[in-house]
Amino acid sequence: MSNIGSAAVEVLAAAGVRRCYTVPGESFLEILDGIERHPDLRLISTRHESGAAFMAEADAKLCGAPAVALATRGVGASNLAIGVHTARQDSTPMLVLLGQVETHNLHREAFQEVDLAAFYAPITKWAVTASGADEVPELVYRGLRMAAAGRPGPVMIALPADLLAEERESLDLARLTSFPPQPKPAPSEEEVRELAARLRRAGRPVVIAGGGARHARAELVAAAERLGLGVYAAFRRQDVFPNDHPLYLGHLGLGTPPETLTALRGADLVLVLGCRLSEITTQGYRLPGPESAVVQIDADPAVIGSVVPVVQGIVADSREALAALLKSLPEEEHNRSWSEARTAYEESVRVPADRSVEGVDPAQVIAAMNEVLPEDAIITNDAGNFAAFLHRHRCFRHPATQLAPTSGAMGYAVPAAVAAKLAAPQRKVVALAGDGGFLMTGMEVETAVRTGADITVVVFRNGLYGTIAYHQARGFGRTSGIEIGEVDLAAYARSLGAEGFTVEDRSELVPALEAAAASDGVAVVDVVTDPDIITPEARMSELLGGREAFQDG
Repeated sequence: MSNIGSAAVEVLAAAGVRRCYTVPGESFLEILDGIERHPDLRLISTRHESGAAFMAEADAKLCGAPAVALATRGVGASNLAIGVHTARQDSTPMLVLLGQVETHNLHREAFQEVDLAAFYAPITKWAVTASGADEVPELVYRGLRMAAAGRPGPVMIALPADLLAEERESLDLARLTSFPPQPKPAPSEEEVRELAARLRRAGRPVVIAGGGARHARAELVAAAERLGLGVYAAFRRQDVFPNDHPLYLGHLGLGTPPETLTALRGADLVLVLGCRLSEITTQGYRLPGPESAVVQIDADPAVIGSVVPVVQGIVADSREALAALLKSLPEEEHNRSWSEARTAYEESVRVPADRSVEGVDPAQVIAAMNEVLPEDAIITNDAGNFAAFLHRHRCFRHPATQLAPTSGAMGYAVPAAVAAKLAAPQRKVVALAGDGGFLMTGMEVETAVRTGADITVVVFRNGLYGTIAYHQARGFGRTSGIEIGEVDLAAYARSLGAEGFTVEDRSELVPALEAAAASDGVAVVDVVTDPDIITPEARMSELLGGREAFQDG
């Protein structure tokens, strides 16, 4: 005899799932028990459902295969939703299993009941409630396939508690434990010929490469070199193309320097590769402009032309499309020079001289990280103004070195780092967060310590919700509700079982980072940064009418 919950777990294991992240709840006990007892699966208990969801999202983003987040009913599901929204906006394959009230109590506003399918429908590819025990394993199978198909994303299955507990003498799971490779859509020969002709006759062709091109890095480099294409990375996709390559022209993020955008503005052809052209990447839906012909390649037909009109749309996997393109091209390289645009990019990312008056210049934190950390370290970064300094001054030379939420979700970095270390224990993993984001999910340091995920966390502590303070100061000349109290984050880290270091002066940066990087366990470096240096270009005192006004405010 085996219960339905255990059968669903067998399907997870057969699909290659290896880690499941959760805050345990009473409505999915059989799933928890099945995962804990399965030799191929690891159950990671987290301190908050948002941490569990961020961990599953980061795990799947790094590995390219669905990871699993689990939570209970309405309360757990509500907390989990932020990471599911992140997976949706970041096109990350993820399976969400939510315990639900018993079937005979549905639609009666039972304890913690929410219509989970309706709740999750806008932030998932598919959201469904199981109506019978025998369909549960099949729904899990379908959910795993759907999460990874086309444009990847999260799938949610709500599981009434009584269904999971039902027992069966035998269950034929053979057809649900065979996972043939997902078919990868490829372009037609005619589409490839047309694309090649457009790229070869274009005068100033550039590429915008998104997350859908991450697995096609070698092909993208080869195609860019063969055709002389300038390459931009979409928002928080800086590891999609080597940043030290002479054809790399910059990152389309928040606060992109205008000079870095010159080549994109002047492009007569823009090849959009595995990118949905988000608001941030397009600089507020302004680029590519009407003067640029746009060709878009994406695995999801719904993405093509949805933001910018295209002269050619190709429904294809990025690697398949680029491989076919390379086969169609002659061996000689197209001689296009991007030296002016490349020089503009290099000048924009140069670390300036120390500008701090009190505390540490955030740019100097990144400079010290560049000195201490290996080039292939995985960087997980939170949302917040501090991230602008990372985006500007960290050179991403290697693949799979950046995990960051394009959704702009605060609290991502620490949970994401835990998952990244569990998924890739041989890699150095470093989380970057502001004090606002760290105080949201920093308790997952305990999860890191308990699970042996030896990460380094660097906190930029300026006592502000910096992004909001910046927008308020720029828009109103005053701030409201943005203060964060002074917290000894190094002591907090030590209370959770980690090592803690405090940095209050630039001279302490490198020694503290070296000690943290050399630690045999989890380490948190609490860097007190100058709150006046709010972005790479702006000071709060200038926006508020003088340093005295800033300090008084």
